Amino acid sequence: MASKGNAALEAMIEEATVDAYGDDEQLTGLFTMLEEHLAVPFTTTVLGVEVTVRKTDLTADSIVAVCARGRHRQEIDLLDLPLPTPAPDGTAWIDAYRHWAGR
Repeated sequence: MASKGNAALEAMIEEATVDAYGDDEQLTGLFTMLEEHLAVPFTTTVLGVEVTVRKTDLTADSIVAVCARGRHRQEIDLLDLPLPTPAPDGTAWIDAYRHWAGR
């Protein structure tokens, strides 16, 4: 998926954080949009190993992807998660989160 322009990302961030006060509430708003729109599960490659992204989760200061391979589970910050090609539906919300986090 091609990266969305800054104006489009800003509009998405505004939609997710319209009633949010402070970074914690903004993070929660972005997480909510990811939960609603990101198509999971999907597979991607992390350090040369194929993993399945089962869900996203909210931590104290970031959003993580819960990745699985067999019985093993690992949380990877969405800022660091490599995305597959083609990207799953809803990946634009990952782009918006990454844009917001880079402010």
